[in-house]
Amino acid sequence: MTVLSPWVQAQAPAAPVVVATVQQADIVQVVQLTGTVTAERNAELSVAVAGLVQNLAVDAGDHVAAGDPLLQLDPELAEQQMLAAQAAYARAERAAQDAQRRLDEARRLAPQQSIAETAVRDLESEVAEDSAELARLGAELAYRKGVLDRHLLRAPFAGVVSARSAELGEWLAPGAAVMTLVSTEDLRLDFQVPEDYLGQVEPGAPVLFSIGADKSTRYRGSVIAAVPVTDPTVRTFLVRVVSDEVITALLPGMSTQVTLRLGAGQQGLAVPRDAILRYPDGRIIIWEAVTENGAPVARERLVQTGFEFDGLVEIRAGLSDGAQVVVEGNESLRNGQALSLRPGQGR
Repeated sequence: MTVLSPWVQAQAPAAPVVVATVQQADIVQVVQLTGTVTAERNAELSVAVAGLVQNLAVDAGDHVAAGDPLLQLDPELAEQQMLAAQAAYARAERAAQDAQRRLDEARRLAPQQSIAETAVRDLESEVAEDSAELARLGAELAYRKGVLDRHLLRAPFAGVVSARSAELGEWLAPGAAVMTLVSTEDLRLDFQVPEDYLGQVEPGAPVLFSIGADKSTRYRGSVIAAVPVTDPTVRTFLVRVVSDEVITALLPGMSTQVTLRLGAGQQGLAVPRDAILRYPDGRIIIWEAVTENGAPVARERLVQTGFEFDGLVEIRAGLSDGAQVVVEGNESLRNGQALSLRPGQGR
């Protein structure tokens, strides 16, 4: 530390500086993270039945509404099976109606003893069998209609087709992904937070974020979920954020830079970042403006710093509340050097 002699101090010109007052502030820990925009709905679609691709209604990049047709399998065989089921059901329905008609006639004749009781019971049994067969064929018809309907793949929700792997004339089997549909609504930001902050991130916490390559535009968001399960490979946990405003440029898969503010739950001393001088040997100093013999002079203070936030730096040791610190003109000061406070600044 260089200390000027009283004679040198008297001869040296006063250094013009700007000072700020050390003050109490709510200490905030600011964490910068990189995340990804994700969709609430992201599905790999497949066909429910096997078949030959007859028509493709969409390609990668197309926007679709819920229920829009995406892909059609050749329905010819399924249509023939449904027609056969319809014919069988119609035949069984007529047989059941005829059996019921004959049973009704027999029941009208029974009180007059014009027909044997056993004949009536036989007709009742026939009606029951025909009704059961009609129900079975009705279920078969519904099944065939369902199979035919499943030859047409429809969009389960509105979104954009991000990938398509099926081609015309290709044979598809159930379960194999043929295209990927991603919702462009209800987007959220997912990012991994170091496990050191587990328990400090709570739903509702505010965040600031930017998207893509545009780092200058900042948007406000809120934490909606913090999954308290860490990934053992990277020691992080998932935090999910939603935007507080509508952003038309937000798309699934985009990168996002998130500023997470974690309250330390206490107050402490803070100074402007410009007051801090760091040296290669690890020392961190601040120049304090103190009054000696009625005039302001510079005094070097070795300090311990904490969190940095909002242009401020937490001071954990080395300064007291209300001290005046130099924030401009502190690059070449010497201990005991006279100071000239700029007009409108300082005390």
